[in-house]
Amino acid sequence: MAKINLLPWREERRAHLQRQFNGMLGLSLVVGLLMAAMVYLYYSGQVTGQMQRNELLRQEIAAVEVKIKEIEELDKRKESLLARKRIIEELQGKRYEMVNLFTDLAKTIADGAQITTIQQAGDSLTIQGRAQSNARVSSYMKNIMVSPVISAPDLTVIEARGGDRSLPYEFILRAQVKKVATKSQTDEAGMVEGGAQ
Repeated sequence: MAKINLLPWREERRAHLQRQFNGMLGLSLVVGLLMAAMVYLYYSGQVTGQMQRNELLRQEIAAVEVKIKEIEELDKRKESLLARKRIIEELQGKRYEMVNLFTDLAKTIADGAQITTIQQAGDSLTIQGRAQSNARVSSYMKNIMVSPVISAPDLTVIEARGGDRSLPYEFILRAQVKKVATKSQTDEAGMVEGGAQ
């Protein structure tokens, strides 16, 4: 019987399988590296995209903050202009107040009475004068009560002094100047009444 040596065939087969295994191992290593690189690139792209979105949001937020500051400045200017408008309307409403006050003082003064000094502080009016008698001062106060411009007369002093024989009594009385509604107050009142209906 002939002897057959199978060892070289086995060694060749083993070497072939080893090469095949090493090739598969190298191929799987390359595939793993490629997959890792793809995953890295994907997540790197995601991070870069998110950073770009964040930067865009920061820029938009900065732009909005600038606009908010501009709006705040505009609001301040608006309030300033509205305050000026209110002052102008108030002055406009009071333009004829002094004329009306002096006209009314002339109308309300009683016969036998004379005004010597008038002082106004806000709505408060202090009137000093001379009169023939207490009755003339009383008549003057009654005239003030029905006045459309002056109200609430309050006699603080009345004294008989002999400086002037025709007008021996000196008096001091306080009164209030009635508020005259300005156009803006009238408009606001009309809006409130219109809104209530």
